[in-house]
Amino acid sequence: MSPLAAPLQFVAGLALPPRCPGCGAVTGEDHRFCATCWGALRFLAPPWCATCQVPFEHEYGISEQCADCLAAPPRHAGVFAAVAYGDIARTVALRLKYGGRIAFAETVGRQMARLMPAGADLIVPVPLHRWRLWSRGFNQAALIATSLARASGVPTDPLALRRTRATPMLRGLGVTARARAVKGAFAVSRPERVAGKAVALVDDIYTSGATTDACTAALLAAGATSVAILCWARVLDSDGT
Repeated sequence: MSPLAAPLQFVAGLALPPRCPGCGAVTGEDHRFCATCWGALRFLAPPWCATCQVPFEHEYGISEQCADCLAAPPRHAGVFAAVAYGDIARTVALRLKYGGRIAFAETVGRQMARLMPAGADLIVPVPLHRWRLWSRGFNQAALIATSLARASGVPTDPLALRRTRATPMLRGLGVTARARAVKGAFAVSRPERVAGKAVALVDDIYTSGATTDACTAALLAAGATSVAILCWARVLDSDGT
């Protein structure tokens, strides 16, 4: 750091101190939550379903599966979420997606990095349709993927997967309607980008899995060996959403 940079950085720190991504309280470092917001986050970890990582209340064994996975085994290689969807997780996601707080992509990426699947070859973000990308100005999943690539050393390709048509907002739709709305809505731009690779598919929020299921189908059809889903927050049945 140059002799002039240190004083400028000090002044900037006084004028624009680091703030909690959840509530805006002043914190000691960038991307750090205050004690209250940190305590309100529910970090997800075992015990969980061996297939989809939905949390279990009790330890049943490392190979135990949830009822849904036993009834209909998913095509993905797991759903790895940093936290359960809740007030703080929702606030951070909304500020990133709609509030233009693009630095929060680094905030959530740091928390997601611990869950990067072993053996992942490529990080692919869930794409936005071009009209939504133009109106928003960025794809939050792509920003998170970039943060994860820096933290993990696994390369990311934001153009590997594309959304071929605009899809309606899925909020308020039932499971069947969600799946119907996104069926066939994704395609791999160039199959050689994903063929033979274990893909980590990145999104901000995992709700019903309709979008990531459609993305997974497209990636596997293009030759990906596996697709694991990595996200910031996961909506659980107990969340009531």
